[in-house]
Amino acid sequence: MEPQSLLADEALDTAANGQPYQHTLNIVACLPRLAEQQPNAIAAVIQTSIPLLGAYRYKEINFCQLERLSRLAAAGLQAYGIANGTKTILMVKPSIEFFVLAFALMRVGAIPILIDPGMGLSNLKSCIDHVEPRAFIGITKAHIARVLLGWGNRTIDKWVTVGRKVGFSGITYQRLLSLGQQYESSNKADSTDRVLQPDALSGQDIVLKKPDELAAILYTSGSTGVPKGVEYTHAMFAEQVRVLRYIYGIKPGERDLATFPLFSLFGPALGMASIVPAINASKPITANPQRLVAAIKDYQCTNMFVSPALVERLANDQSIKQHDTRLSSINRVISAGAPARHDSLARFHKLLSLTAKLFPSYGATEALPVARIDCQELMDTRELTDIGSGICVGYPIDGLSVDVIGTTDQAIPYWSDSLPLKVGKIGEIVVRGRVVSRQYHSLSTSDRLSKIKSDDGFYHRMGDLGYFDEMGRLWMCGRKKHRVETQQGVLYSIPCERIFDTHPQVKRTALVGVPCSYDSRYCDPVLCVELAGKFGISLRNKIKSDLLALGRRYEMTKAITLVLFHPSFPVDVRHNAKIFREQLAEWAANQVR
Repeated sequence: MEPQSLLADEALDTAANGQPYQHTLNIVACLPRLAEQQPNAIAAVIQTSIPLLGAYRYKEINFCQLERLSRLAAAGLQAYGIANGTKTILMVKPSIEFFVLAFALMRVGAIPILIDPGMGLSNLKSCIDHVEPRAFIGITKAHIARVLLGWGNRTIDKWVTVGRKVGFSGITYQRLLSLGQQYESSNKADSTDRVLQPDALSGQDIVLKKPDELAAILYTSGSTGVPKGVEYTHAMFAEQVRVLRYIYGIKPGERDLATFPLFSLFGPALGMASIVPAINASKPITANPQRLVAAIKDYQCTNMFVSPALVERLANDQSIKQHDTRLSSINRVISAGAPARHDSLARFHKLLSLTAKLFPSYGATEALPVARIDCQELMDTRELTDIGSGICVGYPIDGLSVDVIGTTDQAIPYWSDSLPLKVGKIGEIVVRGRVVSRQYHSLSTSDRLSKIKSDDGFYHRMGDLGYFDEMGRLWMCGRKKHRVETQQGVLYSIPCERIFDTHPQVKRTALVGVPCSYDSRYCDPVLCVELAGKFGISLRNKIKSDLLALGRRYEMTKAITLVLFHPSFPVDVRHNAKIFREQLAEWAANQVR
């Protein structure tokens, strides 16, 4: 019996009945249908960085064009030797070419590898060498870095340059499309045969894969260690599309302000246009708010997927405040990447219409989404957050099993029903479901520490600590690696920090531990403080006195007796919110010494 092919809606309907995917599938299989149903509808828009006479310019591609170009590029990849199973680094800035190439790679069954350049050059080289790609597709600047720094020299033998090739080996993007045209001409197939199996691949075809086959490798930010490659299967991608459509009510024809390169690809898969503003996606805190506002208004965006850094950037922009700017077309905002601050969310919410919904979402590269909460409910829990209860991230997503187990740094080989803790007890958050990645790429040690086998699958250990309340809501208390074990007990980062963050002169705080001089098993807690402005010595001393008095009011923070002011916390560039506490701990230890 021939495997049954699945286009987007059919795949989602099949998964919605709660049963595992039983068919071959490929998320790109939605494109031919969308090209037929809404050929002239915009699929992606790229904003230029320099406005002309006060107005921004844009490059557009509709669904018909995206289907055509991705088909040509796929045929070109096939002719060039990048085909089913080829691991391929994709280092192209958000652009029309990025959309075409990403869909083309998945179309031929190749495995795109997405690595954020913001992780740093040393991490980039180690990640590329570790994943052992066969092909490298990148902009000219990426190829220059590849040549100079020796990225992937052992394994890469296919190169595609988006832009000027400048003497590099391989071919250009334009040459790739030309190869595709030649390949199509020499392999004329029935135009109605849109989806075929790998052994019958032609320019118009899409390689269908088994649900558990590898679709892509996405690298974590490495904010709590070395970046790791997360394996995404085709079923995982399909389930994420289904879940996003279901829980947020996303409909074809919507327009999304896309600020994450990866999630910009979900837009066309949902039948939604991805409007990409002219920002550095690796450093969102540097974004020009006026560009974001212009893109939203020019294309009447209905959805936004943004990091807390961009939420804060828009909420605090003086020009937006002076002109009383309103983002009236936005119906839905999804914030993810790190816990957002209540005050920033409250200010940002004022930019939206009264009917717009703001959803802080909890998840990770390995499992997304895990839980969500409406902004209003989050605001209702603010008082509890301010007295050390952690951050409420809401209710787990339907179809996902979420539990809290006892905290340990050791591996847990097999799941036991005795592992989950009682309501209210802080422990490690673990998740099981179809949006959860089954493993890291070639990292058996990380898999052993992060996965727990069960009779019907596995649990992923999120590396976050939290608890469930009596209402079934999940609360986050920080990263497991960021807990501070003192002689008086364990201190958790988020509950402690949010108490001190209430001080009006404080921008943010970070709890770290320095080795205890008289007992190496424990640490002394240190509160690092980044102030909201520049203050003189006398006022800094007053702030320190206030913070120590504030800490003495609560049982969990009264053991914190050392406060250090830091000029600017080291944070990850992707979200500008995840604090590198390991670096701060080293700095604090030097200060103490």
